[in-house]
Amino acid sequence: MKLVIHPSVEPERLGQIMAAAGQMAVVNAIDETHALLHIPEADAFFGKITPGLIAAAPRLRWVQAPTASLEHYLFPELVSHPCVLTNMRGLFSDVIADQVMGYVICFARNLHVYILQAAAGQWAPVGGETARVGFASGPGTVGDIDRAHRHLADTTLGIVGLGAIGREVARRAAAFGVRVIAVDPKPMDCPPEVSALWPLENLPQLLGQSDYVVIAAPHTPQSAAMFRRPQFRQMKRDGYLINVGRGAVVVLDDLVAALEAGEIAGAALDVFETEPLPAGHALWNMPGRVILTPHVAGYSPRIAGRHLETLLNNIGRFVRGKPLCNVVDKEKWY
Repeated sequence: MKLVIHPSVEPERLGQIMAAAGQMAVVNAIDETHALLHIPEADAFFGKITPGLIAAAPRLRWVQAPTASLEHYLFPELVSHPCVLTNMRGLFSDVIADQVMGYVICFARNLHVYILQAAAGQWAPVGGETARVGFASGPGTVGDIDRAHRHLADTTLGIVGLGAIGREVARRAAAFGVRVIAVDPKPMDCPPEVSALWPLENLPQLLGQSDYVVIAAPHTPQSAAMFRRPQFRQMKRDGYLINVGRGAVVVLDDLVAALEAGEIAGAALDVFETEPLPAGHALWNMPGRVILTPHVAGYSPRIAGRHLETLLNNIGRFVRGKPLCNVVDKEKWY
């Protein structure tokens, strides 16, 4: 058996891969020409496969993608090839869920507003007499201030896509006493933290009940542009959208229009249709209502180790003829 790696990996990681591969030959290709030389005899591949490589790989039985997302990895020849594709899903679930709860707590307690006000030397309880950053407010009462700070246990969080990330979000939200509901295209077992799990057709019901709508769905042919103006109009007017899935799921022009019309209260976005978000985009001018982070929700010092562990585990499984982890439905992109 032979494993081809392209692009090449550094010596330390290569050594661990070779140890896991045992008697399987490992080719650490220095470029695509080198990979093409060995791919006809390859049983397995790790890295960035191309149409040229897949066309020259009649024996290929397994491809390990180095990423969790596959919208930029898959192409028709790979989809139609009989090889099994696996990805790196599951590495980022707890890390991304932590970031989601950071957004939720910011919106519930107005922390993002207070950070901006502190930088400006401004003492201004949200809902009180002093204007919020970016928003004018009239004289307020203690009751106004109370209402501007949500009690999390009185809220509902809706998750779109109850995969590994969605389930970790549910666990954390439930720990705060939040009611959790979810939709998924393939609703399976419902974890105890989730009050209701519905098929995707029930998305309007989820949107209408949720104070926080969390998109944890991958980019697939079905999820592209899933959130447009009609979906925002189905949300609560004091509801917040959080997207840590993929930028293509949310049409930003429609989101901006919904925010400007007051159809939703705010949004937190880590992913965008175009990255980086262009200078001058309207979202940059909504500091009190929008939290923007530069696609960093999956960053953690734990990820590199998990990535290597997943790769080595699957190499060992392949050599021993055992079922692979993280097998992908190539037609559905996940």
